[in-house]
Amino acid sequence: MQRNKSRFSHLIIIIFVFFAGDAFAQKESYIQSLSKQNRWVDSVYNKMSRKQRVAQLLFVRAHTNKGQAYADSVGQVIKDQQLGGVVFFQGGPVRQANLINKYQKLAKVPLIITMDGEWGLGMRLDSTISYPYQMTLGAIQDNNLIYKMGQQVAYDFKRLGMQMNLGPDMDVNNNPNNPVINYRSFGDNMYNVAKKGIAYFKGMQDAGLLTSAKHFPGHGDTNVDSHFDLPLLPYGRGRLDSLEMYPFREAINAGISGVMIAHMNIPSLDKTPKLPSTLSRPIITGVLKDSLKFKGLVLSDAMEMKGVTKYFPNGEADVKAFIAGNDIIELSENSDRAINLIRKAVRHGSVSAAEFEERIKKILAAKYWAGLNQYKPTPLANLSQDINSDAAKALVQQLSDAAVTQLKNTTKLNPFLKTAVVSIGVTSPTPFQMEAVRYFPNSRIFIVNKDAPAIELSNILAWLKQYPQIIVGIHDTRLRPQSKLDYNSDVKLMIADLASRKNTAFSVFANAYAIAGLPGLEKAGNLMVCYQMTPELQKSAAKALSGGLKPAGKLPVTINTFFTTGMGL
Repeated sequence: MQRNKSRFSHLIIIIFVFFAGDAFAQKESYIQSLSKQNRWVDSVYNKMSRKQRVAQLLFVRAHTNKGQAYADSVGQVIKDQQLGGVVFFQGGPVRQANLINKYQKLAKVPLIITMDGEWGLGMRLDSTISYPYQMTLGAIQDNNLIYKMGQQVAYDFKRLGMQMNLGPDMDVNNNPNNPVINYRSFGDNMYNVAKKGIAYFKGMQDAGLLTSAKHFPGHGDTNVDSHFDLPLLPYGRGRLDSLEMYPFREAINAGISGVMIAHMNIPSLDKTPKLPSTLSRPIITGVLKDSLKFKGLVLSDAMEMKGVTKYFPNGEADVKAFIAGNDIIELSENSDRAINLIRKAVRHGSVSAAEFEERIKKILAAKYWAGLNQYKPTPLANLSQDINSDAAKALVQQLSDAAVTQLKNTTKLNPFLKTAVVSIGVTSPTPFQMEAVRYFPNSRIFIVNKDAPAIELSNILAWLKQYPQIIVGIHDTRLRPQSKLDYNSDVKLMIADLASRKNTAFSVFANAYAIAGLPGLEKAGNLMVCYQMTPELQKSAAKALSGGLKPAGKLPVTINTFFTTGMGL
């Protein structure tokens, strides 16, 4: 009797494990779903007119910081044109969730709601968490942390009622003066960029969010911002295949759901003069879809950018983008005009009927995969608390701790010595100083403005001679940390003076490339690069200086001959 009971219990466990395993199995990826017939997709497609099908290609711009009249005008466009989706920009999270609910009510087929969230909601929205920039993430050695970040970003997006993130950026930033990619890239090593990008998008996709690697075939080696003009990528096919396209190829093999096309002129791939890659069928259909076998969503970069409208005005760019092979045409200057022009192109057979059907069904399949076939409005209760959780904040700190990169460490600090704690480039005490004072109690704070006059700097340097050890933070307070600091020449000379002293430890809370513009800093006995000026990274640096954290980051870019990719003690 006892033996039979035991066998019965064992059978129950096996059955439970079998069904539980099935229930918790990760759902198939969007790419996998495309190989199967989908009744919902077929049913929706069959009920649509050609105009309604074409409208699914168009995604319109939306904001929640431009007032009610603007929000209402976008709503009217959605109601009248029945577009495929909405791309949100600046605003606030609760306002945005509320507006998403209103816009979805106006759509007969639910909209895909998306946003640029390379470092999470904070890239566009106030009162939300910003995760570290991708260059900061490029220093981290544990890619599982980046996967976790992807999962958290997906939760945040979905909690607001969004289904897609226009990220990660998978450009290889091999031009330090790149004005548009730069710190948005994981770095200049294509293998690191690929691994980090895959970890990030897999985290998002495994949590049910559509993603988009950008900017194909690679925007990292340009010195022109495609928002303002058309960059030229002059390299041959061999170089592009082996370098720029490598992360995208790896992402495609790993199952990325979407790829965004850059606005760049690339003669080695398409000889048409002044033609942006966004409008090139040889690049989008020939290279991306046919050669690289990408089956997912192809998105244009914003069609209102000068890199595309300068040479193809009056809606011509929209039609060319469609014919080239884009499935989603982002931010047309005039979506109504675009719909009519694309309808005409379809009628004239510019794209085959079979290809047109496949591309519209691909968009509908993305909506189905994201759960829009059973759309429910976003609940607004506790929204702010949910997207600003303690767990998410702890993850930001964990990522920051893991990114700190020690480049030099011959100057050892003593917590009991009299210490000067200097922050340069700011006008008030910094989190770095507040934390450092906790670890070095016998200390005094000094503030150095980025435009401080020579006489003031001379006085501060005289004061600092009294201190047996000096801790210096170099800060970039600008919203976008560029490759060169905007300090005056006297402040830069002061940094060189301090670096020549053997009792000084530097932490750089700025773009890593900025170190190249501070001659003499390579002489510092203690130098950490922390990539950006967030409170979390400033805390991480102070902790590292006190010995409470062992920096494990590795430099994701080459700064100069002294500090090259992969360096880190």
